[in-house]
Amino acid sequence: MQIIQSIRDKGAIFVIVVIALSLIGFILMDSRQGGSTMFGGNTNNVGKVNGEEISISDFNKRVKEMEDMEEQRNGQRPSGTRTYQIRDQLWNQMVAEKIFYKEAAKLGITFTPKELTHILLSNDPSNPFLQQGLADPNTGQLDMAKAQEALSNIKKFTGARKDAVNAQIVDPLKLSTIVNKYSGLLSASAYYPAWMQEQEKAEAKNFANISYVSIPYGEISDSAVKVTDADIDAYVQKHKELFKQEAGRKVSYVTFSQLPNAADSARVMDMLNKLKPQFEADTNAKAFVARNTSVIDFKDEYLPVTKAPIKELDSVLKYPIGTVVGPFSENGDYILAKVLGTKQMPDSVHARHILLATADRNGQPLMDDSTAHRKADSILAAIKGGADFGKLALQYPGDAGSAVKGGDLGTFGYGTMVPEFNEFAFTKPVGSIDIVKTQFGYHILNILSQKDFKPAYKVAYLAKEIIAGEATINNASLQATKASAVKTAKALQDYAAKNGLQLVQAPAIVKENDYSIGSLQDARQLVKWVFENKVGDVSEPFGIGDQFVVASIDQVIKEGTQDAATARPGAEAIIRNEKKAAIIKTKLGATPTLESAAAAYNKQVAVAGADSTLTFASQMINGLGIEPKVIGASFNKEYQTKVSPAIEGTSGVYVIKVNSVQTKPDDSPETVKAQVAARMGALRSQAMGNWYESLKKEATIKDYRSKIF
Repeated sequence: MQIIQSIRDKGAIFVIVVIALSLIGFILMDSRQGGSTMFGGNTNNVGKVNGEEISISDFNKRVKEMEDMEEQRNGQRPSGTRTYQIRDQLWNQMVAEKIFYKEAAKLGITFTPKELTHILLSNDPSNPFLQQGLADPNTGQLDMAKAQEALSNIKKFTGARKDAVNAQIVDPLKLSTIVNKYSGLLSASAYYPAWMQEQEKAEAKNFANISYVSIPYGEISDSAVKVTDADIDAYVQKHKELFKQEAGRKVSYVTFSQLPNAADSARVMDMLNKLKPQFEADTNAKAFVARNTSVIDFKDEYLPVTKAPIKELDSVLKYPIGTVVGPFSENGDYILAKVLGTKQMPDSVHARHILLATADRNGQPLMDDSTAHRKADSILAAIKGGADFGKLALQYPGDAGSAVKGGDLGTFGYGTMVPEFNEFAFTKPVGSIDIVKTQFGYHILNILSQKDFKPAYKVAYLAKEIIAGEATINNASLQATKASAVKTAKALQDYAAKNGLQLVQAPAIVKENDYSIGSLQDARQLVKWVFENKVGDVSEPFGIGDQFVVASIDQVIKEGTQDAATARPGAEAIIRNEKKAAIIKTKLGATPTLESAAAAYNKQVAVAGADSTLTFASQMINGLGIEPKVIGASFNKEYQTKVSPAIEGTSGVYVIKVNSVQTKPDDSPETVKAQVAARMGALRSQAMGNWYESLKKEATIKDYRSKIF
C-alpha cells in the first residue's frame, strides 16, 4: 500500500509542478544530461532490475527534472544532502517502476493514447489542464476549445519539448492510471468466504472466564541466567529471516570545530566599530554599504517594521534619523543600522494590470522588449483616452489569471509582488496608472485603493557575519591532522581518550550509498572513503560542514545473517526469557495446580474475563497485556476440566483453569453487515499492502550508484 501511495504521490508532485507552468511553458529546456561514468567506460548504467538497465542518462535526466521542480516550488536549487535524498528517492522510484510495469504488462494492464486524450479533455481532477488556465473561472469546468488547442499543440512537439511534456504530463498520468487499474484488480481479488465469516463470528461471540497464576520473568534475576554466543547463534539459525543484514561498515570518528570563537567575534566587532563613524558621516549609504560588503543588501525602499530584516528595529528607531546604531548581534551577524527616512505607507493595495509578457515563467522569450514597450505605450494612451481597461486586459492576456477578471489582482500585501511592481503600488497615490517594467515584461498598472496606512522606514544596514578566521580554521585543521597521524583505529581511540576528545560511534551501520554518518550530513566523500579502505584504517581529515572529521573503520559487516555480537541486542532478551521460563516450569512441575503455582512464587490466583472481553479474537487480556498463548489456552476445552500445564508467555509463565466459556447474543443484522464490510476493507488493504515487497524480494536488483556518485 505504501509504494502505491508513493507512486500516487509522485504523480501528484508532477501535477503540482505543471500547475506552476504557463501553457506556453511546455516549451522547456532539454533536460538530458551526459552519460559519463566512473566505471572506466564499461557501463552506462546506475543499476539493473531483472536484467533491465537503468541508464545514467535517464537517471540524471530525472534527477535534473526533480531539481528543476523543487527550484520552481522553493525558489532555491537543492544541494548537498537534499541532492543525495533526491537521487535516493528516484532510485527507489525507478526500481519500483521497473518492477511494477513488468508486472502490469503480464496482466495486460496498459495506458493508451486514447486514454490520455480522454483525461486531458475531461474534468477528471488528475487533468493538469484544469490548473493551466484552461478552466472556466466561473464554473471550474474545462474550456474544451482551449484544451483541444493545447492538446493539438502538444502533439506537434518534438525533441526536448516532447521529452518535457512526457516527463511532466504523460508519464505521471500513465503511472497513476496503471496504478489505479492494478489497485482495482488487487481490491477485487479480496475474498471473504462464508465459512470464514462464521468462524470469525464465533470467535468474537464466545468469551471465556479463567482463573490464573502469573509468574513474571522478573522473578528470576538476570544474573541467574547466562546467554552465550552459542545460544544466540542457535537462535539466529532458527530465525534467520529476523536477523538478515545488509553489507556495511561500523565507523567511529572525532570532530574538530571550525566555528568562530571569541577572538573571531571580537575581530568582527572591532571592524564594525571602526566603520561606524564613517558610516554615519557618509551621505551615500547605498554606496557605503556596497563598498564595505554587507550580508544584508541595501534596499532603496520603505518597509514597515514587520518586514524589516532584523528583530532589533524598534530599538534602532528610538534614535534620530541619520544616527548609526550598533554594532549589535543577531542571527550570527554583527550589525550597524542607520535610519535614512520615514513615511506613511498602506498595509495593502488593490490594483489591476495588463501584462505585455516578454518571457514565460521559464524564461522562454515570448515578445521582444521593444515591441512589448511600444504596445504598452499604445495601451496606456488608449486607456487615458477613455478605452475600457477590462476589455483591453482580455485583449492582451499576458497574465491569463487576472485577464479574465479585467486585470483585477485583488488586494495584496507589501512584498507580495516583484520589487518594481511593489514599489509603484505602495508609494504612488490611489488612481495612479503607468507602465512598470519587471522581469515578466511591461505592466500597465492601475492603483484602485490603498488602506491601513502605517509608518514605514528606509534603513541601511552594514552587517558582517561572525565567521571563523584563518587562525581558527588552521588550528582546527592542525588538530585534526595530528589525530589522523595515529593511523589505526585503536590508536585513534587512545588518542581521543588522552586528549579529552569525544570518539563518536556512528549509531547506525554505514551503507554503501549513504550520504550521512550519524549526525554528519553531506558526508558522501567520507562514506566513499570508508568503503575504499580496510578495517582499522584512519582517515585523513575531511571538511564536513563547520568541522574537520577524522574517522576509523571499526568493522566490516557482510551481507547475510548476523553474527552473535550483532544479533545479541535483538535476541538476548528473548533467549533469557526462554531460559527463565525453563527454570520456572521446572519449579512448578509437570502438573501444577493453581494453588501450588501460587505458593511456589508467593503469588495470588487471579481471574480474567469477568468483563466478557476475553474472546478468541482478542489481541490482549486486560491486566496481562499481549499473551496470545494464554488466549488460545482459554478456549481449550481440556482446561475446563483440569488445570493447564505451565504456559510460556510473552511476559511470564502462566497456569490457568477455564471457569466457563459463554456465548454473547447475536449482533443485529446492521452490525453484522458493518462488520463484514470492515473485514472486507481490511482484506483489500492486506491484498494491496504486501504485493510490492513480495515482487521486490523476487527481483534481481543490481545497484551501481556508489561507484558513480
